[in-house]
Amino acid sequence: MSVRSSFPRLALLLLLLPLALLGACATAPSPGGLDRASLARIESLIARMTVEEKAGQLSLYAPAAVDTVANPQGARQSEEEQLAQIRAGRVTGLFNNEGLEGKRRAQQAAVKESRLGIPLIFGADIIHGFRTVFPVPLAEAASWEPALAERTAHASAVEATADGFRWTFAPMVDIARDARWGRGIEGAGEDVHLGRQFAAARVRGFQGPELGRANAMLATPKHFAGYGAAEGGLDYNAVDLSERTLREVYLPPFRAAIDAGALSVMSAFNEIGGIPSNANRALLTGVLREEWGFQGFVVSDYTADEELIAHGFAADGREAAKRAFLAGTDVSMQSGLYMKYLPGLVAEGEVPMSRLDDAVRRVLRIKQRLGLFDHPFRGLEDAPGPRFDAAAHQALAREAAGRSIVMLRNENDVLPLPRSGRRIALIGPFAGTDDLFGPWRIFPGQQPPVGIEQAIRQSLAAPELLTVVRGANVETPIPGGIEAAVAAAREADVVLLSIGENDQMSGEARSRSDIEIPRAQQELAEAVAATGKPVVVLLRNGRALALRGAVRNANAVLVTWFLGSQTGPAIADVLFGDVNPSGRLPVSFPQTPGQVPYYYAHKRTGRPQLADAPATFYKARYLDATNDPAFAFGHGMGYARVRYDALEVSPARTSWDGTATVRARITNTGQRDAEEVAQLYVAHRAASITRPVRELKGFRKLRIPAGQSATVEFTLTRADLMFIGQDMVPTVEPGQFDLWVGPSAAGGLRGGMTLLPESRRSFFFSGN
Repeated sequence: MSVRSSFPRLALLLLLLPLALLGACATAPSPGGLDRASLARIESLIARMTVEEKAGQLSLYAPAAVDTVANPQGARQSEEEQLAQIRAGRVTGLFNNEGLEGKRRAQQAAVKESRLGIPLIFGADIIHGFRTVFPVPLAEAASWEPALAERTAHASAVEATADGFRWTFAPMVDIARDARWGRGIEGAGEDVHLGRQFAAARVRGFQGPELGRANAMLATPKHFAGYGAAEGGLDYNAVDLSERTLREVYLPPFRAAIDAGALSVMSAFNEIGGIPSNANRALLTGVLREEWGFQGFVVSDYTADEELIAHGFAADGREAAKRAFLAGTDVSMQSGLYMKYLPGLVAEGEVPMSRLDDAVRRVLRIKQRLGLFDHPFRGLEDAPGPRFDAAAHQALAREAAGRSIVMLRNENDVLPLPRSGRRIALIGPFAGTDDLFGPWRIFPGQQPPVGIEQAIRQSLAAPELLTVVRGANVETPIPGGIEAAVAAAREADVVLLSIGENDQMSGEARSRSDIEIPRAQQELAEAVAATGKPVVVLLRNGRALALRGAVRNANAVLVTWFLGSQTGPAIADVLFGDVNPSGRLPVSFPQTPGQVPYYYAHKRTGRPQLADAPATFYKARYLDATNDPAFAFGHGMGYARVRYDALEVSPARTSWDGTATVRARITNTGQRDAEEVAQLYVAHRAASITRPVRELKGFRKLRIPAGQSATVEFTLTRADLMFIGQDMVPTVEPGQFDLWVGPSAAGGLRGGMTLLPESRRSFFFSGN
């Protein structure tokens, strides 16, 4: 069953109630925290506004005469035409308008020259940094450190608010389980629990403790909802999900973001079951407002309201505006449909004035909470001196980049490298400074990034021991390139092979049907590996890739993503052992492209091919590949080996609402300190609704000195065992549960837990 735009009232409540209960404890914050004077000010403005001015407060535009790389190219007004619209009260804000002078002129027109003096809000796509470029969000999720994401989001807000921006169209919290989809680079990967943690952390980082602070930005979790489930991994494509999957997988990160304080939500381009999200009342009004109590506003994605026509859901712009607005989309981005049609729709009685006033009230209340009425020019002044601590932010970028790197292999301990005495060949198209920032770098003014070659030379005692050969372009061979690369490899003691995707292969509108290394680079890798020299792959990527041949089987493989401003130093820190790689995969790496969509928390089948059983026919398996990943979700290695043992699942001597404790010992058997990400997974063996083979329920990052042990401990509550039952209501059922504590979603120490019927009011646990 798919989300529909209307339901009988009882059915709607039954469908939406689980969303309010699953994984959410807090109540969404309300703009009602404004003082009486502020609330009265807003009501006075609404009472004085014309219908056209109200529609203007719901109309958001790109800056005049400026096209950005983030948006489709299209016709623009002149600046004077746009200023005239602002003076007439027909614009609520502008987005992605770089620089202070233009913003000052626009705000002057709004505050000093319009009838009501309502300030503009300036928004931007601040996805992974502003002046300082941090790792792309998927890379940062590989740190498994939500607190790190909170710090980089805060630094991004500090920099962007210094340029007058008070609203970011981030974080993207879509769960992405199909590696073909390019926008997975903007989120936290495939897992619900990990996604919830990062969604909340990024909202806290952007907004800070109080929206009225000068360096706070309004966060916008997006894209609501199910955008990451696009069919075929094709961006903007249709989505067809069951209600249960929508609730259990795709909605919880949004709820976590709203519980963390987000007061703006962006609707999605996609449809779900025939209803485009931008006009889906069950989602935008039923879920957000009636069930979650969301007090903020919903903004459309870029022209998404107008795209209802192309969807075949609206006959023309007037109908598109009506459908989107009545469904719950408060603010229209770029299309101009609300400004053009809402006044007439209200006049003709097709849109209630109360609905219009509610939308305007939400927008004005948030502008008030941001302090725009009292300080409309804050951040727009030409203040003397630096506007933020650039050196501190660059240091944070280096730290974040280093903690985002994932080591997949390290055969024979080829890493870390010594700083002297070994000749190194750096081969591949990514040795320089190109393709380091990744997608969504749309504003100028960043410091030049530090590339791999530069950082390695600075790290070596004898920089002349480094030889650099491109060998191949990203997608095409270079005449004589492979020969030159092979010659360099033969003269070297170790080869660093920097290959993968460029920054145009991931991001919006960057879906790929083939997620392997491009052929020209694969041929380069095979030729270099044939020399017999140790090869360390430095993988540049914005998604999970299907690695094969010499790339997959290299002596060492580091997933280095798009790491931003400090890419080179961060990679050098890991290569030479100054930083112990502690990243873990937030996405599963499949063996072949034909396995996608691939994710660890898949459902069982009636004919499972067990991992430890011989492959036979009439089982759920491929003829040419096992069902296993090449590299599992959660996988990653450090420079010290660790051992898990002594799993204990403690008896819980409490009632139905009690807790259970899961412990394991982790021993560092290496000669270096370890940083290990211990992960807890749970699976219900038999329930009235089939459950995934395992689900992440907790993780801890521990520092363990060489030769020492540490105990990791997790607490399980009844809520952790909850799922959506047959009646679409959250439930917990008695039965047996399997538990795993380990370093990834594959393997780990296995224990068991038995939950007795509620009437017994007790838990019994056993571990083995």
